[in-house]
Amino acid sequence: MSNPDCNCPIARSLAVFGDRWSLIILRDLLFNNKKHFHEFSNSPEKISSNILTDRLKNLEADGLLESIVDDANKRRKIYLPTTKAQDLAPILRALAAWGEKHSETK
Repeated sequence: MSNPDCNCPIARSLAVFGDRWSLIILRDLLFNNKKHFHEFSNSPEKISSNILTDRLKNLEADGLLESIVDDANKRRKIYLPTTKAQDLAPILRALAAWGEKHSETK
């Protein structure tokens, strides 16, 4: 969760999504059309279910995603990006371009 007492906007941003998994979840939500828990857990990065549960709760608490009950299966949630998350799309694209350009595995 973010730290409102910090004056640095980069540090405040990292407090929201600077852990290992949050940007991966947001990537899948924004670019890979993933909406259900099992879809996120099946990503190639193999996030564990307890970490995924925690990150989804944190991202929802920070206003980056919202969850609704899936009408097709009332036991499942559908996760949707908020405007706040959609505002991160150009930043994620820039990070992907940087990673592609500077990848040591090329």
